[in-house]
Amino acid sequence: MIAYLSGKIFEKDANSVIVQTGGVGYEVTIPLSTFYELGDVGTDAELRIYTYVREDSFQLFGFKTLQERELFLKLITVSGIGPKVAISMLSAIKADEIVAAIRTENLVLLTSIPGIGKKTAERLVIELRDKVAALSASAIAGGSGDIPPTGSTNEIYEDAISALVNLGYQRNAAEKALKKAIHDGTEMSVQKLLRRSLQLMAK
Repeated sequence: MIAYLSGKIFEKDANSVIVQTGGVGYEVTIPLSTFYELGDVGTDAELRIYTYVREDSFQLFGFKTLQERELFLKLITVSGIGPKVAISMLSAIKADEIVAAIRTENLVLLTSIPGIGKKTAERLVIELRDKVAALSASAIAGGSGDIPPTGSTNEIYEDAISALVNLGYQRNAAEKALKKAIHDGTEMSVQKLLRRSLQLMAK
């Protein structure tokens, strides 16, 4: 079981990263919080890993901090929350905001996340309210490290659209939010456009 991975970033986008180590490239699904923290292609990366094994699949999920991995593990214990939905949750809002929403029974914020309906939000509160108490805002790295923009404007736009669609948003809604973010003068980098677009769609 893989629990930790370090190596060079071979390839990277908003939803996944390929980490090369020992001549092997491991594809790892990541939340946006981790994407913001990783460096450029060719730089070193260290990830805490959750290995998801099923009869027909073997998938790695990576996190920049142990605390985020622990929150992810708690989320997937709730009925209706699989690894993909848990990653979407960590991508849509910061980890400390998830913890706060669960502890304060903020169903409005929880149901604003793609894939989280009212019943699932209620289960999150009931099952995790006490369990996430140790994962305070100060304990979780919500990180917002800036990554230098790379690629052409069109590539950045398409990467951002792809990331939003993969998070569960409709393409039309994603395009509308992204165009609004650009119109507002948001810097043309994937992470900043994603962050602003997610803010707009959460309103």
